[in-house]
Formats: sequence, structure tokens, C-alpha cells
Amino acid sequence: MNWKSLEDFGAAHADLKGKSVTILAPWMGPDQDLFTSIAAYFEDATGATVNYSGSTSFEQQIVIDSEAGSPPDIAVLPQPGLAADLAAKGFLRDLGDDTAKWVTDNYAAGESWAALGTYAGQDGAQHFYAFPYKADVKSLVWYVPENFEDAGYEIPETYEDLKALTEQIAADGETPWCIGLASGGATGWPATDWVEDLMLRLNTPEDYDAWTTNALPFNDPKVVKAIEEFGWFAKNDDFVAGGTASVASNDFRESPAGLFESPPGCYMHRQASFIPSFFPEGTVVGEDADFFYFPAPADGSLGQPVLGGGTLFGVFSDNPVAMAFIEFLKTPAAHELWMAQSGFTTPYTGVNMDAYADETQRKMGQILLDATTFRFDGSDLMPGAVGAGAFWTGMVDFVGGASAQDVADRIQQTWATLK
Repeated sequence: MNWKSLEDFGAAHADLKGKSVTILAPWMGPDQDLFTSIAAYFEDATGATVNYSGSTSFEQQIVIDSEAGSPPDIAVLPQPGLAADLAAKGFLRDLGDDTAKWVTDNYAAGESWAALGTYAGQDGAQHFYAFPYKADVKSLVWYVPENFEDAGYEIPETYEDLKALTEQIAADGETPWCIGLASGGATGWPATDWVEDLMLRLNTPEDYDAWTTNALPFNDPKVVKAIEEFGWFAKNDDFVAGGTASVASNDFRESPAGLFESPPGCYMHRQASFIPSFFPEGTVVGEDADFFYFPAPADGSLGQPVLGGGTLFGVFSDNPVAMAFIEFLKTPAAHELWMAQSGFTTPYTGVNMDAYADETQRKMGQILLDATTFRFDGSDLMPGAVGAGAFWTGMVDFVGGASAQDVADRIQQTWATLK
């Protein structure tokens, strides 16, 4: 632990003793306990009090409170789109160019992270409004090490290697992938993550950004190609457990089960860092199951892109304790103290990687540090009618037999109706 960073911070903010700050977040249960354990160190260092509230209806509550003129001093925002809307309405305070530069200089793929918190304010000008703190990694492929070892398969280093391994497993008479898109009313969303990862591996980050705003139309050939590339994996009966017909109906929570069958029902499963929650009881990640980075193309022109999510801290008041809390989040200790517990990864290059509680979290953290580009989940950046509507259903139609072009055309029509 970098305790000195905490001591120096406390010495610089001794004037906060006896003051308080209110923080509203979507974190409940274990996440609330973890965050408040970190906030306690802020309280110890400064003598200020943190009054935390968690909400299961956070997205609605922060808008209602802001419009009513009674927002918290700080809110923990899970979506950049929500933060951008609040900034445009004049509810967020500019965190300043110096803080934006700090993020650029101290986070891996720092320009990506700084851009994630930069939006147009009420004046129409771009400002840095939201400080990224807790990150999540989505560009992961899960596998069972024993299965790979028994079959003699190597971890693919490039995207080309990943496709070659897929073909090799199928040629051996085995099934390379488990894929499931079913998720009740949200059926289809796992495929959007696939397409987003592939957009970052086939196109530039600028193309990805333009796609999420529809500056690059959804039916542009670049997007159609990414959808077709997902189809290369998902629409080949030899590549998917249960065949293509099972992809849309297979529940995403149950789809990893084939990894653990004997003989294996599949060898790989692409999903975000949360999926071990649905592995068989008693599975030890790092031993019984493990993951590797969804690799980038061999030519290196697109670097090492990482798809993920994260939480952004926005300030809603002129309370000096709120701005001090943002300064607290710049200390290595504020990251290491959560790293040492669970459920936390960070792109902060100044942390001690040995602070991670286990090798799994450390490996995910290293993926963030190795990233040359970080991009937020694209469907979460799109209007709800597209990202959580036409995109989801379009992916179900695609695996059901529709062409990528037809699906992309229909999704673009939905965009058009919003304009």
C-alpha cells in the first residue's frame, strides 16, 4: 500500500475537519460495503464525514434530485450517456483541465479515459465533468486450462490465432465455442458485446466512436463487416455448442456450462469479468477456469483495444469537500485499498499491482494497463431504442438467419426515426 500518498493527501486537506460530503451511487450490498470501506480512509485522512446513500433506482433518482435542486455533492455515474445529459443541463461541475490531464497522464490509454468524462456543458463547450475510478473488463475469453492442456491447445496471441484455434478445434471433432444470447427481456445483449469487441478489432477507435453516435451509420460496410465477423463464430454449426439454432435460446447464464462438461461441450466462452458468478459451485478461477484477452489483429495497427465499463464520479455542488474527494481518488492508496479486497480493477499506472487480492484480479488489471485504447460498451452509449432495443433484437434476427446487411439496415431505420 502506498500509505504515503494518503498521508500527503491528508496533510494537504487538513482544513476539511468537521465538514461533510454526500455521495449517491447505484452500489448496494457488498459493493456498498466495499466503497464505504474506502471512504473511511478519506474520513480518517481529512477529518471530514462521508454520508453515503445507495439506490436501486439510481438513474431515475439522480435526475429527479438534480432537477429539484437537491442533488448530492457527488454521484457515482455508471453510464457516460447519463453523465453527458446531466452535464448538458448544467448540473455537473467542471473538474478542470488539470484533472483531465492527470487522467491522460496517469491512466493506461489515458486519452480514452479522459474522453469518457468529457462532454458539452450547458454553454455548448467541452469540459471534463466525470472522473473514472472503477473499471470493468469485457474483452475476455474464458476456458478450462485442463481441457486446453489435454488437447494440446495454446492460448491465442492474435485475432488470427483465435480464428485458427477455432478451426483447429472443429477439425479435431470438438466444439470451439459456447454462446448464449437469451436474457429474458434483454435477450440479444451478449451479441452486442461481441460486435463491439469486433468493431474495435476491425476498425479505428474513431470509427467506433462515430458508430456509437450514428455519425457512422449502423449500416455502413464497416459495421456490417463486424456483424458478419460475429456470424463467422456464431452461425457455423461446427463452431457452436448445440449448433447455430441454439444460440438465441441458450441463456447467457447457462451457456458457460459446456466448458465444465466431460468431455468438454465447448472450449471457449467470450464474456465479461462477472461470468464466474454463473460457473458451477466450487469453481476456482485461476485453476478450474481461467481467461485470456480477446486478442487483437497481428499487424498491430489497432494496438490492444479493450472493451469494458466503469464508474464515473461527478460533482454536483460547490462543496469543497466534494472536489477534495476527487483529489483523493487520484492517490494510489484509494485504488490499492479496494484492489486488496475484491471486485475492483483500475487503469491507474501508479498502483502497486501486488496489492490485488488474487491473481485473477491482477490479470484483469494487467489487461487494462496493457490497453492502448479503452472503449465503453457501445450499446450503452447509444439511445435506448437502439442500444437496448433494435440492436438486441437485430442480433437475435441475425443468428436466426437474417443477413447482416438487412439487420443493419433495420437498426439504422430505428436511428433515423429518433432524428
